Amino acid sequence: MEPIPESAYGAAKTLFEARFYEDAVSRSYYAVLHAAKAALLTRDITAESHAAVRRLFGKELVQPGILEKEYALILAQTQDERALADYDVELTFSKTVARERVEDAGRFLEQVRELLRAAGLGRLLTGDDND
Repeated sequence: MEPIPESAYGAAKTLFEARFYEDAVSRSYYAVLHAAKAALLTRDITAESHAAVRRLFGKELVQPGILEKEYALILAQTQDERALADYDVELTFSKTVARERVEDAGRFLEQVRELLRAAGLGRLLTGDDND
């Protein structure tokens, strides 16, 4: 079974290629959200709500300098845009914006992969027990 962040990221890429830009933005956020939750596990922290993940990610991983501020911004921006993509029936996302969000999710996952590998928790994103 593929880990949730990787599955959501793959769905985001597929939806983008199929020109479902709002759905690609939404799935990009879920890839980032689940990767952020995995990153928090490196500090033995679990968070259930979207707001808690966002707050704790900044407090526990960005403020101490473990991850760069860019990643907190990606989490915040994708969260805000996911809400718009899912609930604002009049809003559409351009191909350019959707591509940026998918690319942001890819960078976010790669950074979290590195963090998890360094903590001996690489299997959380790769599904490989050898990480």
